[in-house]
Amino acid sequence: MLVGYIPFFILALILHEVGHFIAAYACRVKVTEFGLGWGPEIYAFRIRQVTYGIRMLPLGAYVRLDLPGLLSRPLLQQVIVLLAGIAANLIAAILTDGTRFSLMNYLLAVTNILPLYQQDSWKCGIVVLRDVLQRKSPIVEWTFTIAGSSLSFILFVALIIRRIKGL
Repeated sequence: MLVGYIPFFILALILHEVGHFIAAYACRVKVTEFGLGWGPEIYAFRIRQVTYGIRMLPLGAYVRLDLPGLLSRPLLQQVIVLLAGIAANLIAAILTDGTRFSLMNYLLAVTNILPLYQQDSWKCGIVVLRDVLQRKSPIVEWTFTIAGSSLSFILFVALIIRRIKGL
């Protein structure tokens, strides 16, 4: 039964990255690569200075941005680019409510909303913190990372306990 969700999960991953891609393009942030999967590259092609690739393990997807270009944009544009994938998944989930595709989009959006290390909302939080502080602060950034991850873990455990008690 879970195997039936795999194509929808892959489509949700691609949609998530397309959200980042479109936002980056709209904010004039250069995209250098759009990839599906991890590991060794199986196939790639290049269009307009962007390499599109498929990797051996289709467990993830990514858009490689010109990071200095992104960081040179106004804060609002940085936030838009970083959160566009979540927005794309939430819109798709709402529009396809009640389907497997909707569920996979909600799942992907929620896992990226939690401020876990290297997830979209974590990256957005770091960008905002650096803007507020007007500099990098390893102590503040690690505190944000540990606190966000800890709170996410506590929330996850609480939901599991609630689910078990509800059964």
